[in-house]
Amino acid sequence: MNTPDDRQSFDLSDVQSLIREMYSHKDEARGIDATFMWLIEEVGELASSLREGTPEEAAGEFADVLAWLATIANVAQVDLQQAFLEKYGNGCPGCGESTCHCHDTKP
Repeated sequence: MNTPDDRQSFDLSDVQSLIREMYSHKDEARGIDATFMWLIEEVGELASSLREGTPEEAAGEFADVLAWLATIANVAQVDLQQAFLEKYGNGCPGCGESTCHCHDTKP
């Protein structure tokens, strides 16, 4: 596995592996429901930091959200990189284009 210090080749699979190595014993014991609640708490903290915090605080909250997303993916046995590439790797899932041309009512 690559380390965060090897930033040029550190990918989503590496994020998920790093989190698995650090926390899997706690995460598996906690389970999906409790882990999901931690993810939602971190999303709330990110929202607060975007509204009222500094860019540095927001960056830390983005990192926390990514870590908890990797955590819940690990508990659910989902490979985030594979899932992401399958859904978005060939363009927008709605219109199939690399630059989305879906109607504005679709995010």
